[in-house]
Amino acid sequence: MSTPTAPLLKVENLVKHFPIRGGLLGREVDRVYAVDGVSFELAAGETLGVVGESGCGKSTTGRCILRLIEPTSGTVTFDGRSVTGADKQQLRALAREMQIVFQDPYASLNPRMTVGAIVGEALTIHRLTRTAREYEDRIVQLLETVGLAADHMRRYPHEFSGGQRQRIGIARALAVSPRLLVCDEAVSALDVSIQAQVINLLEDLRGPLGLSYVFIAHDLSVVEHISHRVAVMYLGRIVEIAPSRSLYTDPRHPYTEALLAAVPIPDPRVKRKKVHLQGDVPSPIHPPPGCHFHTRCPLAQTEQCRLERPPLKPVGEPGSGHWVACHLR
Repeated sequence: MSTPTAPLLKVENLVKHFPIRGGLLGREVDRVYAVDGVSFELAAGETLGVVGESGCGKSTTGRCILRLIEPTSGTVTFDGRSVTGADKQQLRALAREMQIVFQDPYASLNPRMTVGAIVGEALTIHRLTRTAREYEDRIVQLLETVGLAADHMRRYPHEFSGGQRQRIGIARALAVSPRLLVCDEAVSALDVSIQAQVINLLEDLRGPLGLSYVFIAHDLSVVEHISHRVAVMYLGRIVEIAPSRSLYTDPRHPYTEALLAAVPIPDPRVKRKKVHLQGDVPSPIHPPPGCHFHTRCPLAQTEQCRLERPPLKPVGEPGSGHWVACHLR
């Protein structure tokens, strides 16, 4: 899974389990296996799409990378510096280089603060401006960068549409001039036409601002055009990771095939192979042993699928960067 240059972000065997407590003493009675051994690398200037069904651990992975949630185990390294081993002071410095754009533009903005105060909060916390004039000029610059007007800084979030609020969230994330943005379902709450505008904005900002993205979504069609590579998650594990074109034209994992088969095509004349999955997604509290997907997989016939966890292994042409976790591929 190595990238051509030294990775900006390296995630190794990331695990996050949430305890379930019960009884009078609040003892742990079970646990949710939200993220179960995720590993990948991200090069500078690259966009990695992370897709999968709701509850597969995408958002938890993104938040563990930034340590908004403390991982159970595993390591995250950013530009050669340990994120998982950082103390509070080191984490504060890393926060200037790694930011997040949240899913819900209605819930992620404080309704009692003006847009200027929301965008400028990070400037104050990190002491990035020296004078009131410099502070205001920087806020105006950030708003204009995301396609908003200078006079919007005096208004409140409820005066804006969902797409405009998400632009405010992006401006807030850009305030500290980060190098990495984790976009956690950043367009899933928006109308389709607005989704395209926000995705185009993120793509336009990537080169000039030197950004890299971890772009989390549950819809494969959303990440197709913005992502250089795509990682597919199922029940806390990455089951396939590949360059975008390779994944969409030659999916190797049965789950990826099923996801792509479910993407609507506007042309009714186009015939597509149908993939029928059995049953429902198992609970992350009691995930199946072996390959997590074996209970629904149309190919799983072997004892190995039921008992052995499949490792991510390279497939296709040598050096193609296409990896799949499947015993049968």
